[in-house]
Amino acid sequence: MIFEWEEQKNSVNQAKHGLSFEEARELFTSGQDYLELYDDTHSIFEDRFIAIGIIRRGTAVVMTTEREDDVIRIISARWATKREQSLYRKYMEHRHE
Repeated sequence: MIFEWEEQKNSVNQAKHGLSFEEARELFTSGQDYLELYDDTHSIFEDRFIAIGIIRRGTAVVMTTEREDDVIRIISARWATKREQSLYRKYMEHRHE
């Protein structure tokens, strides 16, 4: 997989959320399961996805789009809310039943 992003958005995101896109990329490269949801609200011009999963420092939410095969563009990243953490845990429990 290849990852891309706008460096200015990465800097703004890191200042606002304390999470860089480099670190957020770990969600997809660690080999851990993650929950991926289609983002109906923001998929007007392109298909966007919300991924929730575990990285080294905690549970992250990463918004992405796929530009072409195997190229994932990171749009934003932040730490998961308690509700999103619960959603992820429930997803993982059902995957392992």
